[in-house]
Amino acid sequence: MSDPALATVFEPSEDGDDPELVQLLTPEGERREHADYSCDLDDEAIRGFYRDLVLTRRIDTEATALQRQGELGIWAACLGQEAAQVGSARAMLPQDFAFPTYREHGVAWCRGVDPLYLLGLFRGVDQGGWDPRETGFGLYTIVIGAQTLHATGYAMGLQRDGVVGSGDETKDAAVIAYFGDGATSQGDVNEAFIWASVFNAPVVFFCQNNQWAISEPIERQTRIPLYQRALGFGFPGVRVDGNDVLACYAVTQAALRRAREGSGPTFVEAYTYRMGAHTTSDDPTRYRLNDELDRWKAKDPIARVKAYLDTSKAADDDFFDGVARESDEIATHVRDGCLSMPDPSVLSIFDHVYAEQTPELAEQKEQYAAYLSSFEGAH
Repeated sequence: MSDPALATVFEPSEDGDDPELVQLLTPEGERREHADYSCDLDDEAIRGFYRDLVLTRRIDTEATALQRQGELGIWAACLGQEAAQVGSARAMLPQDFAFPTYREHGVAWCRGVDPLYLLGLFRGVDQGGWDPRETGFGLYTIVIGAQTLHATGYAMGLQRDGVVGSGDETKDAAVIAYFGDGATSQGDVNEAFIWASVFNAPVVFFCQNNQWAISEPIERQTRIPLYQRALGFGFPGVRVDGNDVLACYAVTQAALRRAREGSGPTFVEAYTYRMGAHTTSDDPTRYRLNDELDRWKAKDPIARVKAYLDTSKAADDDFFDGVARESDEIATHVRDGCLSMPDPSVLSIFDHVYAEQTPELAEQKEQYAAYLSSFEGAH
């Protein structure tokens, strides 16, 4: 179980007045001002955020149900982390590129990836069918923390391509790497920090601190708040309310702009909570208390945006009903599409190893095809 005495070292002030935590929208749905970050989006954009949050959660909920019914091998839910993902993803420009873990379903949605591609991966019928070049969203990474090195290398490539610090806002690009609090204990992540710092790479390290690395609490991962680690590597770190979509947008927008301008990396710690299980193979009741979950449910990222839209009269019942209908439609799309996915040909595994098939691989494919054909007609 998490140690309450140690946890107080890491938790921001509950009243929202912690100067180290960027918060622009309280859990009650009230707008706040911050000295360094602001969100000048109009109510139409905030309604768009609400739609993204609701649809992301519905995709996530439907996928979890499909796994429970035996249609997916496993699923990693993002329940409770929608604001961190949607806010950061909507801060990206088309030319930016994201390197995800295996849980960034909200980022995938915002980058235009059909959720069926995500389900195909977890169903085991493909290895991720979306085109990273078209979406600016890399394939899911299972190896914990490996994508931070990929992101840093890609960012250094952007420097060499001359699309960093040129002053052309339509051309300059940046990279964002997503990872969790547990990944910060991996060597790959710390190596990425070193390379990014030394080479001033245009990358934003976006850590969704959801408090639990499977069953390990955050105080078993670090003795100081995660965002403070950035100073040791020579670049700035900032902690943002990860359940506040406006703050996540504003902080990520500033960090990406800084990267595009050539000012180097930024570490963003989105302080949030994993309200579901680590994956559908996990039982969180074995290592965390119900009152902890209840406390975070009161900070639900969707509920606070709805509260703002309600109290400010920025949305009416027709809007909310429309989003609910769209939510039902996407659930049908996800379910029907998943159930109708064809099983792949066994030999297709040889077709996606290299961009162009090598003679050696072609020979292996031919030999395996002959092996499979030897079973034809067998009883």
